[in-house]
Amino acid sequence: MTTFQTDTPITPLRQRIQQDMVMRGLGSHTQNDYVRHVRNFAAFLGRPPDTATAEDILQYQLHQHETGVGPATINSTVSALRFLFTVTLNRRDLSRTLVITRNPRKLPEVLSVEEAARLLEAAPGIKYKAALGVAYGAGLRVSEVAHLKVDDIDSTRMLIRVEQGKGRKDRNAMLSPQLLELLRVWWREGRRRGVMLPYGWLFPGRSCTDPISSRQLHRAVQEAAEVAGLRKRVSPHTLRHSFATHLLEDGTDIRVIQVLLGHSKLETTALYAKVSTRTIHAVAGPLDRLMALMEGKTPPE
Repeated sequence: MTTFQTDTPITPLRQRIQQDMVMRGLGSHTQNDYVRHVRNFAAFLGRPPDTATAEDILQYQLHQHETGVGPATINSTVSALRFLFTVTLNRRDLSRTLVITRNPRKLPEVLSVEEAARLLEAAPGIKYKAALGVAYGAGLRVSEVAHLKVDDIDSTRMLIRVEQGKGRKDRNAMLSPQLLELLRVWWREGRRRGVMLPYGWLFPGRSCTDPISSRQLHRAVQEAAEVAGLRKRVSPHTLRHSFATHLLEDGTDIRVIQVLLGHSKLETTALYAKVSTRTIHAVAGPLDRLMALMEGKTPPE
């Protein structure tokens, strides 16, 4: 009988699910998450996961809720177990018993243009200023920034090529003249330091042969936010949110923003309309109309 026990490096069942994930093009992070969730499920059962019943699944999901597991983790577990039961084990009957948890969607934290400028100015060094400049100036995710290569910057077409972004999709991001100049400043400094290889990473890590880590970028943002005196909770993704919101406030079509962000669904991009201050301020409130009528004035449009 196959198991996911920790004392067995790899089992036939784990090998099968990993092969299934590779064949379907799942990313390495997703593969690791799925294996971890299946292992946790097996530990709860105390026996191989391919012996699970519908009652086992119900009890496991109740256990997750009762122990305070968050909606995001529960839903990630559901995705992993659905893959296991539907693809690897061909047990769609068990897959249908899994229940997704509603995850309350919070509005993203967004910086003002002035706050974004202060954050970039406070970045700890030109490398981090350039990296955070890409996150804000092109709206890239932190992992996308970290894995940029020198050749991904196309100064002729004024584009940044993003390879294998979220969902393993390639796309082009915008490259403004100001961002290009900032990157050139960093490129010259990196060459002077001897850390910028001709065809290497745009933002090398501690070793020239490795890219900067997402953790390093998170630390740099937090350090810059503290120096800049920002009281908001800021992460590299905050710069991506700010990029989209500021474009929307400047009148950029939301479908264009969707393409720049690499969103597959317009409704994901539409979230930024809820945090756009210009969109909110453009609406005339009912009280304003009421007061205008009471004062005999023409109500605002």
